[in-house]
Formats: sequence, C-alpha cells, structure tokens
Amino acid sequence: MGISRVPGAESTLELFRRTAVEEYPGGTSVDTVEPTGLKAPKESALPVIPYCVSPFYAEQIRKSGHYDQLRHIVEPDEEESFSPGTWDTSGEHSNTVVKGLQHKYQQTALMLVTDKCFSYCRFCFRKRFVGRVSDEIATDYSAIGRYIAAHPEITNLLISGGDPFILTTDQLNRILDHVLPIPHLRSIRIGTKSIVHHPQRFEDPEIPALFTRIRQSGKAALVISHIDHFAEVSEESEHRIRELQALGVQFLNQTVLLNRINDQAEILTETFRRLHCLGVRPYYLFQARPVRQGSHFQVPFGRGVPMVLAAQQRLGGIEKTFRFIMSHETGKIEILDLGDDRRLYMRYHQSPDPAKIGRVFSRPCRESDCWLDDLPNEALEAA
Repeated sequence: MGISRVPGAESTLELFRRTAVEEYPGGTSVDTVEPTGLKAPKESALPVIPYCVSPFYAEQIRKSGHYDQLRHIVEPDEEESFSPGTWDTSGEHSNTVVKGLQHKYQQTALMLVTDKCFSYCRFCFRKRFVGRVSDEIATDYSAIGRYIAAHPEITNLLISGGDPFILTTDQLNRILDHVLPIPHLRSIRIGTKSIVHHPQRFEDPEIPALFTRIRQSGKAALVISHIDHFAEVSEESEHRIRELQALGVQFLNQTVLLNRINDQAEILTETFRRLHCLGVRPYYLFQARPVRQGSHFQVPFGRGVPMVLAAQQRLGGIEKTFRFIMSHETGKIEILDLGDDRRLYMRYHQSPDPAKIGRVFSRPCRESDCWLDDLPNEALEAA
C-alpha cells in the first residue's frame, strides 16, 4: 500500500516534506488530513517531519468529540516555522555508544530501530531524524548485543525509534535474537504509539509468539504506550491492549503535557483514570521538550505545575502512579512543586551520575520558564 492523499490537499501539504518511502516496512498506508488555517512557511523553515497520519487515527480524532485538541498532535501549524529550540534536547548523540544504541543511565540501554512511525507527532523530540532516512538507526544488532553482554549493569532494554511496530514481526524477532540470550537483561520494553495510531498492527498472528518468546526467556515483556489524551483510545485500541495483557504483557504509559492538547487538569485526570481502568499504569508525565520547531507545545511551569497538582488531587492513590518528569541532558528530573517563594522544586529521578539520584534542589522560576535551562542558576551567577 502506498500513501493515500486527501483530494485537493497536495498544494498545501507539498510544503511539508514527506518521507520518500512510499511503503513502510510494516506495510501501512498513510493518509493526510487538511490542516486548518495553515499558511505556507518560508522554504528555509520547512518542518523536518513529514505530514502524515494513519487512516485509522485520522478517523478516530475526527469522531472523538475532541478534534480541536487532537488535531494539533498530527497536523502541521505555522508556529512550527518560528518555534525555537535544539534538535537534540537530552544529549542522545553524546550517549550513543554503538550506532543506534544509547547508554545514558547505568541500568538502561536504548535502541533506535527505525526512523518511521504510523503517524508523525508534531511535538516529536526526535524531529532531527524521524520521517527521514537516518544514520542514527541501529544496523549491526550483533555489535549491540556484544556491547550489552559486556555491560552487566544493563538490566533493561528499551526498543524505540520511530515506532518499532512499523517493522515487521520477523524484523523484531531478528532484533530479539541478539539480546534475549543475555542473562543480565531482566526486561524488554518496546515504546510505541501504534496502539492508538494503528491498532490493527496487533492483528498479526505472529505478535503473541513475539511476546511469549520474551517471557519464556525469563524476561519481563513491557509495552510503553504513548497516549496523551483519553480521546485517543478507541474501542479497537482497548481490545488490543486487553489481548496483549492476557499474554502477560505489562503496559506502562508515557504522556506529554502539551499546550492546546491536554493542558487542563480535567483532561489529565480523565486520561489517567482511563489508563488505570485499562490496566495501563501511568508511568511518566513529561514536560514537553524545547525541540526546534516544537517548543510551542511547551506549557510554562507557572501554569503546568498547578495543573498537574490539581489533577493529582482529583485522582485516587492507585490512579496517580506517574511522575512529572523533565527529561534533561543531565538526567530525568522530577518536578515536585512551585513554591510560594516562586522557586521550582525538583529531584533527580535518574541521572548518568548516580550521586545526583534522589537529590532535591530548587531554582527561581519566572512565569514563562519551561525548561531547566530557562531557570536562573544562582551558582553560576554567583561565580
């Protein structure tokens, strides 16, 4: 199947470079949705990520009753042309140890296995390569397996991309060939948004054997889903989640706090409640990153922290299992509170430097600050 296009949309969408690949490895087609009120950006400011959305997800957001919010996930906007930031917001290049493999945190290895997705999120923090042919994707799985085998401190592997389920199940099995025999690996996580973008992917009769294989190797099998709004979850998505859970697959979810999409306490509350009822544990609520052409999705701390606290107050104890996290170059920083003293209180949840883990610190916070680097660093100023 190739790319299907909305009639008449080409004149607008040709301004947004699509991938040159007409057929994805997983055999999915791509639909396009006419952007609302989109103005042509200057050639020099064209977004890196192609504009495409799976037919299933396009229909889901149209009929969700929340189209005005959900459309911002996948539809280009003229703000992309002027949105400042950097391409690598968390130091992925500096933590790459083998092509396609990152080792930032002692216990975790992260493997990039594809630069494609079923739909492209406009806020993607990997805009530097997703939707293009990239040289950051793993190609030598044997070398990756040797690296992990030589580092017994690595206990879990996160398979990411792009969306790993864009690959065929046979391709995923070939990746597992090189990592499942490693005895000190205790869990295999696969990060994906396909459970809402293209849940039909899990109709593949080989999928159960893939996850069973992981579990029979003595390792936990986990899907790290990416659901940002409760209205993204279709009946088909729910059905596929429950099928995988019946196989012993654990589900954790990552949500990103996003301007104009889910930046209301009521939406966050309903999203976490929905996930809890599905048996999908809310894992991280991420502060949106200052990625170039995507930083307009950030919610300032002055608005976001009270919003998250309000959601936590609405949720029962077993529903609020998430941590509000800023995934910074120096580590995963949990955002704790914005005090009456207008200081943002934080704690290192994870860091390449083990001495930082658990350390609580604070910095002055101005109304428009959205990222650690925005906050005045008193130590530097004193120096």
